[in-house]
Amino acid sequence: MLDLCKILNDTDTIAVVGISKHYDRTSRSIARYLKSAGYKVYGVNPTCDAAELDGIPVYKSLNDIPVIIDIVNVFRRSEDIPGIISDVIEVKPKTLWLQLGIRNDEAVKPLVEWGINVVQDTCIYVEHSNCF
Repeated sequence: MLDLCKILNDTDTIAVVGISKHYDRTSRSIARYLKSAGYKVYGVNPTCDAAELDGIPVYKSLNDIPVIIDIVNVFRRSEDIPGIISDVIEVKPKTLWLQLGIRNDEAVKPLVEWGINVVQDTCIYVEHSNCF
């Protein structure tokens, strides 16, 4: 069993894949929360033309982020997860974190083989709130 508090405590940078252009969406509010908690947060949204949202730099893909990412936090549908796996392997985060309601056991198998922690169907906001 993964120690989620330890993962969050040992994290400096988080990429939020699927950060919304819309201010009131959950992905955006959780990104703001993580930033306010002291993490360096980067957004990933290939359809967003803004360079930043709420002071969070936004990139078209994970590969465009110019720093090492500790957690890739995903707000995408479960069936979309296979499409991001190769990028996750390329950036080699410590952890792939799929938000509440997002799970794809088959797609994440290669990550475990690469030594990347996988958290599925779990809200990073709730876990962080429980830890700190």
